[in-house]
Amino acid sequence: MGGGVGAPLRSAAWSCLSTFQKLNQRRDISSWLIRWFPKTPAKSVVALKTPIKVELVAGKTYRWCVCGRSKKQPFCDGSHFFQRTGLSPLKFKAQETRTVALCTCKATQKAPYCDGTHRSERVQKAEVGSPL
Repeated sequence: MGGGVGAPLRSAAWSCLSTFQKLNQRRDISSWLIRWFPKTPAKSVVALKTPIKVELVAGKTYRWCVCGRSKKQPFCDGSHFFQRTGLSPLKFKAQETRTVALCTCKATQKAPYCDGTHRSERVQKAEVGSPL
């Protein structure tokens, strides 16, 4: 008693429905992803207007806060994710044990290290917590 004449048609209909459901699931996932990971990242904000001196240990990996929202400056505490900034920390490995000045104004051209940009009028006029 096989499927008869209508069996291939029913099979095609189920296949089509299954494909539609998968596409719909992807759409649901993509809308969720867009909310958590915006296509246009937020701008970094000024965390502080002076660098923080820290001792880096040779061979150790660090995550420098790019967004400026971390409560553990100059390092990342995950605030970029929970505040949905679309930004990620800068991961770097210390080549040698030494004390360095890490940027907290987030305007340096030598991230994660301070290059003196915090002294600029633009940074000094900015409010802490606001973008440049």
